[in-house]
Amino acid sequence: MDYIIYIILGFIQGITEPLPISSSGHIFLFKNLFNTEIFDNFNFEIVSNFGSFLAILFIFRKDIILLFKNFFGYIFSKKNKSKNKDGFMYVWKLVISTLPVGIIGVLFNDFIETHFNSLKFLGFTFLFTALMLYLVRDIKGEKESKDITFKDAIIIGLFQMVTVLPGISRSGTVLVACLLCHLKREDALKYTFLLYFPVSAGTMLLKIPDLMGTASSLLLPYLVGMLVALVVTYLSYRWLSNIVKKGKLWHFSIYCLLLALFIFIYFR
Repeated sequence: MDYIIYIILGFIQGITEPLPISSSGHIFLFKNLFNTEIFDNFNFEIVSNFGSFLAILFIFRKDIILLFKNFFGYIFSKKNKSKNKDGFMYVWKLVISTLPVGIIGVLFNDFIETHFNSLKFLGFTFLFTALMLYLVRDIKGEKESKDITFKDAIIIGLFQMVTVLPGISRSGTVLVACLLCHLKREDALKYTFLLYFPVSAGTMLLKIPDLMGTASSLLLPYLVGMLVALVVTYLSYRWLSNIVKKGKLWHFSIYCLLLALFIFIYFR
């Protein structure tokens, strides 16, 4: 039975993590829909998130390796300074975009989980996500990755701050911010998911102490669920990538709107 449970949870995590529809919001919704203790052990959320992390790391492995080479090449190598400069500056822009949400997460995480953890609030956050995705439906953008400014990085970072609220999609919010900063769709997608790594890694590190008490009998079911999350995340990202390139991101706004209406009606 444990295997079935964690396969289902791994699938939910995997399909919703890349998509702009909030993985944490869906897990919380499923927990309340089924009203069962099988969703109460959220140590698994750390493990399944790691599966998603590995999948997205694999997808962007070449970009990450190139950024590392450019960043340290600019610092330590006297040759090709101009060639490495764009990558060096890009890394710092990622850092700047990460800092606001990192500060908010560390200072207010417990307060947010205590005071904003309700189905009614979840319904409103899905409505908020639907509105954001719809507003950027026609934006194409003209900036490439090298054209991102520090002002853009700050704006994107400020947008990302709201993703600490339960039900607010991180990928959806950052994608919207990137598009509002006039990035091309593919470059917006790349920046969004390169920003995923520091935020996700920080979140997992904060939760590792909770994972230490996991019963040994759950280790194998957890591993199976993590592998499911890994594979499904990879496939889900590929689907999202095609949707963004075609300018069909607004389709998710319809889904989020319907989901919000379902929450308001079913849990009234």
